[in-house]
Amino acid sequence: MHTLTLLRAAACAILGLHGATAFALDPLSYANYDQVKTRALHLDLKADFTKKTLAGHAVLTLDWLDKAARRLDLDTRELAISKIEALDAHGRWAPVRYTLDKFDAEKGQALHIDLPRQAPQVRIYYRTAPTASALQWLTPAQTLSGKRPFMFSQSETINARSWAPVQDTPSVRFTYTARIEAPEGLRVVMSADNDPKATGKGGWKFSMPQPIPSYLLAIGIGELEARTLGGRTGVYAEPKRIEAAAYELADTEKMVAAAESLYGPYRWGRYDMLVLPPSFPIGGMENPRLTFLTPTMIAGDRSLVDLIAHELAHSWSGNLVTNASWKHWWLNEGFTTYVTTRILEKLYGQEVATMNLQLEQEEAIESLKEIPVDKQALLARDPDTTSSTYTDEGLAYPKGAWLLRTLEERAGRAVFDPFLRGWFDGHAFQSVTTEQFVDYLRTELLAKHPQVMSEAELDEWLHGAGIPASARHAKSQRLVALDATTASWLKGDLPTSKLDTRDWTALEWMKFLNDIDSKADAARLKELDAAYGLAKSGNNEVAFRFYRAAAHAGYREVRPHMQAFLMSVGRQKFVVPLYTALRANDEDRAWAENVYKAARERYHPETQSSVDKQMVKQ
Repeated sequence: MHTLTLLRAAACAILGLHGATAFALDPLSYANYDQVKTRALHLDLKADFTKKTLAGHAVLTLDWLDKAARRLDLDTRELAISKIEALDAHGRWAPVRYTLDKFDAEKGQALHIDLPRQAPQVRIYYRTAPTASALQWLTPAQTLSGKRPFMFSQSETINARSWAPVQDTPSVRFTYTARIEAPEGLRVVMSADNDPKATGKGGWKFSMPQPIPSYLLAIGIGELEARTLGGRTGVYAEPKRIEAAAYELADTEKMVAAAESLYGPYRWGRYDMLVLPPSFPIGGMENPRLTFLTPTMIAGDRSLVDLIAHELAHSWSGNLVTNASWKHWWLNEGFTTYVTTRILEKLYGQEVATMNLQLEQEEAIESLKEIPVDKQALLARDPDTTSSTYTDEGLAYPKGAWLLRTLEERAGRAVFDPFLRGWFDGHAFQSVTTEQFVDYLRTELLAKHPQVMSEAELDEWLHGAGIPASARHAKSQRLVALDATTASWLKGDLPTSKLDTRDWTALEWMKFLNDIDSKADAARLKELDAAYGLAKSGNNEVAFRFYRAAAHAGYREVRPHMQAFLMSVGRQKFVVPLYTALRANDEDRAWAENVYKAARERYHPETQSSVDKQMVKQ
């Protein structure tokens, strides 16, 4: 080996990386984590809602991997840095030189800290920008009470750098502590050990003893109350939402126990959840010890608990074993989607799990119509290509789960379950690559059971377009029966008044509305609405699908309800497709644009960006 190769190999051994692409650093990070890694982070920050900033300092505790290194490179985005210090040989803080590179729209700015020696700690004084990409500052009017402001973070994928100077890559894991000052009357919570009895006197204090990647660094500040759900589970929410949230999430403790029975002990202490205001752009964010949730999952009947099961499943797949870079996104989301179905089956039975799985697979197949063929692989062949530029991130969820389901069905659970648990146990608190998983798969499963999957088929799953023809499709008997009912109703043989929906679950309504979308005209949708009140449904998954079908059919009498939905819901999964459907029709385009003008300020910046792109399309 050449000297450089030897040095890289040694660094990779320390980093815990293996395989042919082991020393390819994350292309979305400026950090030199092959030379020095953050072991611990301390944040001491004050929240200013008037200026929309966090200001204070961060202390990074470092492990130096390269004995010759004297520079620390960090990721930042729009941070105003006032001073940087390092611990000298006498244990005193001394100022050090630093430079910031030119700003890049995607990656932000590299921060280079030059050190006279390999300091054990550096301290960075800074202030975030009001436009920090990870932080949304809500006015009182954007909250339930209308009395106090609210702020929350969304660090995934590379937005942690906009509120803390860090090595912003999932390849680096660190523990952290924090002290946060906030205005009186507001509670601070973080992805750490939250004390529901804390008062915030002297600042809100937190400790995360397990190492996490930067994208799981999270904070929320607002008018919040706490409710205990079980011995190690609880929920935080705005006062007007706390009782509904506690009711909806009552089964959380059972979910934790179900997941443990399958994949080993829950290793994060407590599992709490924070129900955010409606502008939260996604369904949930698996921040360890404090999952962030959209209020759209509150249906009043616990019919959307699969979202909770999904975020909980991340406690094993994603949080415990993490993709080393975003190219390997499917190792987080594909595994988690598979584990979610297993948790649902454990708690609610095989038929419920199979219905959920069939709907998931059908929507994946339907989504392929909108995804370019060259973005349908689970993994980019180019080692320097990121998932965001090569693969469709949404497809990683069902396609990755389908691959694992295929392995399970062929090997049998007696073989596959210990195999998957061994993966989690053997790589706990590590960041991993697809190559590592494939090596483990070959050694621990395929070498012993070669009939399970050939190398050619595995390559097709990882690098091929679409879903392999060999994939087995889930079939729920209830949904098979629903197919016949739907076909009869669409033909007109079964009148709306004769639809027997008394025992339909939310999943059955979702599938029915998916299947009649773009097939039923406005008159038929009006009949459905009159009979079942779908436009007023408290289940947002059902309401969204009805509104989408209404937009495609030109059923405009539903507009007042659809407008109220678009004004009060900020989840991208719902908002973006609805505006897209409305803009496809000339008669709806102007109306949709006027609604968006009124609703835009209520949406998260990520949602605004997504809809803005739709609005400029002709």
